[in-house]
Amino acid sequence: MVKKFIIGLAGAPFGLNGFVKVRSLSGEVDHLLNLESVIIRKDEEERLLKIEESSPLGGVSGNFVIMRFKGINSPEDAKTLNGAQLLAGREEAAPLQPGEFYVEDLKGVVVFAPPDSPEKCGGQIGHITDILEGGGGELVEIKLSSGELKLIPFRKEFFTEINPQKGMAVLENLWILE
Repeated sequence: MVKKFIIGLAGAPFGLNGFVKVRSLSGEVDHLLNLESVIIRKDEEERLLKIEESSPLGGVSGNFVIMRFKGINSPEDAKTLNGAQLLAGREEAAPLQPGEFYVEDLKGVVVFAPPDSPEKCGGQIGHITDILEGGGGELVEIKLSSGELKLIPFRKEFFTEINPQKGMAVLENLWILE
């Protein structure tokens, strides 16, 4: 299982004291406000930065915070972090609700047909390569055993069982692959 998650994206500087606007990728901000430090990844380089101050940033979406990092004291300094990924350990990521999964834990999960399906009889169909945001919700990208990629809505009527710990998922309605 993945040990580090991308929990946010650094944006533009905010104000004159080195604050950076950070977008939470989970849509929640409480876990970001409790961090004391974070790993910043930009241009394939990672470094640990201590968080000196953070607070929620109001607005319509509510999934932004502002953060000031040790050594980042001006808008010019803050601008160097624009586009950086914020990484943290599993224990510092947004807590999961029942039925929720970390995307990284779903990558590589083997997808099976249901045991009672006449054409596949519970056999392996392929594996999950990614979860993508679609216009009507999230889509599961599956690489079929044939090598073909398919996008399936990430909904309970299609995926009746998902168990990242066992590395398996069951795709109920195989007609969606046609």
